[in-house]
Amino acid sequence: MRQALAEARAAASEGEVPVGALVVCAGRVIGRGRNACERLQDATAHAEMVAITAASAALGSWRLEACTLYVTLEPCPMCMGAALNARVPRVVYGAREPKAGACGSVVDLAAPPGFNHRIAVVGGIAAEESAQLLKSFFRALRAERDRN
Repeated sequence: MRQALAEARAAASEGEVPVGALVVCAGRVIGRGRNACERLQDATAHAEMVAITAASAALGSWRLEACTLYVTLEPCPMCMGAALNARVPRVVYGAREPKAGACGSVVDLAAPPGFNHRIAVVGGIAAEESAQLLKSFFRALRAERDRN
């Protein structure tokens, strides 16, 4: 999670919402991502999506069946959908996302009815540090907006 937090800090330094993600397979990081929605002007450029794409390229397969996705913020429905489709067996996240979290905060897409794949979810890892990064980022964004 420390490496995911480093990705989140890098995202913040680029003016992106500070969320970072890693895909780990057999103890090795095979995919890294940080939010890039603003830079790319792409609503799908979430940290998880970037990390999953990088991991698939590294493995030469879209199936990430032996991997764990680490992310600093509870994934949204799009990112949990991508994790389900990629057959990621485990998601570990930091802070809860009360507005769009798809690991139980708003909806639970870890084991949707009818799917043949389920994701084990562990939340709250480095939650305070993850949440503080987000709070600081949005506080600074509001202050900047108020100055203008």
